[in-house]
Amino acid sequence: MRLCRWHLVIVFLQLLLVALTVATILASEYAGAGSSIKWMLEAVLVCIIAPCATAAPVVTAKLGGDITQMTTFTLFSSLVGAVLIPAVFPLLEPSTGATFLSAFLIILRKMAVILVLPLVMGYIVRHWVEPVRRFIVSHSDLGFYSWAFSLSITAGVTLRNIIHSNSGSMVLLCIALFTLVTAIFQYIVGNLIGQHYHVTCCTVQGMFQKNTALAIWVAWLYLSPLASVGAGCYVLWQNMINSYELWLHQRQ
Repeated sequence: MRLCRWHLVIVFLQLLLVALTVATILASEYAGAGSSIKWMLEAVLVCIIAPCATAAPVVTAKLGGDITQMTTFTLFSSLVGAVLIPAVFPLLEPSTGATFLSAFLIILRKMAVILVLPLVMGYIVRHWVEPVRRFIVSHSDLGFYSWAFSLSITAGVTLRNIIHSNSGSMVLLCIALFTLVTAIFQYIVGNLIGQHYHVTCCTVQGMFQKNTALAIWVAWLYLSPLASVGAGCYVLWQNMINSYELWLHQRQ
């Protein structure tokens, strides 16, 4: 597992998009734009700043991509997100009173549960729990269905946030539309990078598939419930596109 050039390119573009979105939000606040505009832009920001999904290697493997490169990028992207999210969010919502160090430690602790703990458990199972290892290896689709189960939980959380939202239906519709455009844009950018480095499957998933469960959590904690609705809508868009890709790959 080692860093590739496309890993650095995608992270650089992510940082650039985050900087542009944050500048737009701050500029809209300075110009006296309404809170609805800020909520929409924050929803887009959450879908950009979120690290690569932990399920991305699963989807990449199903599509015939390089699972090792994808796993490496998932870890790298999560570490970048652990630094980037607590650095950016307090700028947008200073009223939360969160310092960089406290936010960094909270998010890093949550990511340790999502990323580090499964790696440690996998190492233990591989070397010391042979029956469990044989069972997992003999059921190659186990990770895929585990991802589908976690996806249903994320969809439920999103629906709860929408139901408890006090905003109008037009704002929610605009957030859904904005996040759809964000998903398509990141998919296209990932595709263009992949064509250059000849790893299209990996770069598309790396740029486009986001850890939406983490995005919903940090948006709810540091921004606004409507920003978390944006991340929830992104779940729908990215999995519709992934489902189509998986269907097309199986057909071919």
